[in-house]
Amino acid sequence: MSSDAPNQAQIDYWNAGAGETWAALNDRLDRQLAPLGDAAMEALALQPGDRVLDVGCGCGHSSLALARAVGGTGQVTGIDVSRPMLDVARRRVPEGMESQLEFLEADAQSYSFETEAFDALYSRFGVMFFADPAAAFRNLTSGLALRGRLSFVCWRSLAENAWMAVPRNAGLQHLPPAASGDPSAPGPFAFADARRIEAILVQGGYTNISISPFDTDIVLGRDLDEAVGMALKVGPLGAMLRETPQQLGTVSRVVREALTPYVRRDGVLLPAATWIVTANRASAWEPG
Repeated sequence: MSSDAPNQAQIDYWNAGAGETWAALNDRLDRQLAPLGDAAMEALALQPGDRVLDVGCGCGHSSLALARAVGGTGQVTGIDVSRPMLDVARRRVPEGMESQLEFLEADAQSYSFETEAFDALYSRFGVMFFADPAAAFRNLTSGLALRGRLSFVCWRSLAENAWMAVPRNAGLQHLPPAASGDPSAPGPFAFADARRIEAILVQGGYTNISISPFDTDIVLGRDLDEAVGMALKVGPLGAMLRETPQQLGTVSRVVREALTPYVRRDGVLLPAATWIVTANRASAWEPG
């Protein structure tokens, strides 16, 4: 990809420490995120033979689930900017499914999609990182069939997502003050505002837009040790510790204390808050 790509900062980020971390922890992360992705997939109502684009497919867990849903006559394409994660995705493709499932290392905001190549677009937490989300969705729409369907799941605010907020808030007492940046900047919470999502999709050429809350507890770890390890490596706290690794020991202790009240018999469970977003390509929309 060109070094002057519109999402170059995200491309660099997901090909360095963040992408390598997610690739190494993909099994645990998939276990956490699968119930949320499944809710968005159910809303998409896939049919056998559908052609689906998985936006921000990461390590390919969601792409494999999509491929099973559309069956042997369907086709799934996963697209992501992270080579470390795509390396995992390509290794996961079962024998006999190679012609049904492919992965592209590309930026969905600028990639030239074949016109009306897909019946459906799907994403599990992969659409919040575009520098220009309206432009990205317009580009995605160009590859979607007339009246094609869209479904994705994205995070609501950090404050509503205790599984990230609790360890982050505990660690902050031993870390440099967090910068108060633009809440709409590319990042996990860029789509926290439902009104912003709707405006972006309208600009992108969508209609029949539905944005519904979906809340559930997710398993941060099967035990306290695993939960602390995950909290220190992913999410907002993980990002801060990659910049200040010398604080790891101290932060680990306070995060353990903060997570202890959430220990249950079946693991360490904390609330997660998301939007399930669905829409259709507007029949009158034309790329331009």
